[in-house]
Amino acid sequence: MKRNRRVKILATLGPASSEEAMIRKLFDAGADVFRINMSHTEHDAMRELVRRIRNVEAAVGRPIGILADLQGPKLRVGKFKEGKVDLQPGDKITLDDNPEPGDATRVHLPHPEILEAVRPGHRLLIDDGRLHLVALECDGRSIRCLVVAGTRISDKKGVSLPDTLLTSGALTEKDRRDLEAVLAENVDWLALSFIQRPEDLAEARKLARGRAGLLSKIEKPQAVERLDEIIEMSDAIMVARGDLGVEMPLEQVPGIQKRITRAARRAGKPVVVATQMLESMITAPVPTRAEVSDVSIAVFEGADAVMLSAESAAGQYPVEAVATMDRIAIEVEKDSLYPGIIFAQRPSAEATGADAVSLAARQIAETLKVAAIVTYTGSGASGLRMARERPQIPILPLSPIESTVRRLSLGWGLHCVISEDAKDMEDMVDKACRLAVEHGFAQPGERIIVTAGVPLGTPGATNMIRIATIGSDGVHAA
Repeated sequence: MKRNRRVKILATLGPASSEEAMIRKLFDAGADVFRINMSHTEHDAMRELVRRIRNVEAAVGRPIGILADLQGPKLRVGKFKEGKVDLQPGDKITLDDNPEPGDATRVHLPHPEILEAVRPGHRLLIDDGRLHLVALECDGRSIRCLVVAGTRISDKKGVSLPDTLLTSGALTEKDRRDLEAVLAENVDWLALSFIQRPEDLAEARKLARGRAGLLSKIEKPQAVERLDEIIEMSDAIMVARGDLGVEMPLEQVPGIQKRITRAARRAGKPVVVATQMLESMITAPVPTRAEVSDVSIAVFEGADAVMLSAESAAGQYPVEAVATMDRIAIEVEKDSLYPGIIFAQRPSAEATGADAVSLAARQIAETLKVAAIVTYTGSGASGLRMARERPQIPILPLSPIESTVRRLSLGWGLHCVISEDAKDMEDMVDKACRLAVEHGFAQPGERIIVTAGVPLGTPGATNMIRIATIGSDGVHAA
């Protein structure tokens, strides 16, 4: 199955979309990668979802990526005697280490790392920012706060800390258990929540040992401040606009989205734009005009993927949401302005052999108007470097490694194919020609570009470009 667009669609699975038949419908509607949210999924349910996705993958004959989204540290206040209290701006309330139920003057905060890290003047946002507190006094065991805005706080509401850098790691004990469980099922991507600094990725990378790509969710102001370092340590990036819009002024989020998207593309790392993209389709069969515009902006910006959350996980119209996102992306990429916008944002090639070959392949392909660029890749790096160029020509990465092909399903414009290693140069070109025809990207008489590393099978050695004409028998015309 060949997609008629380059941007990928990442769909979250949940109560509305956990059955195998529904997963197949979502794939047919346009989903390329499926997200399993470990905040709401037990291990047995996760294993069953993976099994169902792999059954669909076998049925459609196309690689499907699976992203497991780790919960990360969930910071919450404790409980109140009456379940909630009413407050007014100007009131004072203390967050402390006393586990007794709270009242209008104090409440338990079961996170010693927050009590130790917050300083006077730091903001504490409760319940997605509905209650805005500012720290007045801190002694390591309690934080006396001024209510700046908001009128209510209730049991177990979340706490956001836009001004505070927590020294504790990004992985909780639950995350470590979940990480081992999802890696045992051979998921392709691990999404890490609430990353604040590049060091937060170190433990996850050590535990993953290359078994899955690491995707860092940018949802904290501290992460934005160290964006380039985090991108360097990550395999992919997500613009997680939900929490980002709580901890930073909403009006800054669109600019940050563009900054993250362009920085990730510059680094050649896949970037996903997420949260509330078609939010109204949770309960409505069609989106708002503003939501259509939101999706289109991400596509025009050159994002690798756009994501559906509750729309596909718990909404009333999961298939329609995926199909709508698919139609929007196809229409944007057909727009006459799209190539010029993508070209204007193209980063300069880095001084590496792989980047030089990718740049040259893109230029040759667009000059000769070839049918496809076929890239031999083992780790997937060559495919992603080619995607970084955002060519107008389809890209077919070929790899003998199943996990590589599945992981590349997140990358812009990549139609990934599992293929055995070529025996020699002639076999390499013949395979490229045959697969380009079989997958509907080329016809006899047309030309393709082939890139590979010589000697064949050498990791990280992309150093060859070949122009090949497809003969009447579907292989290279000598």
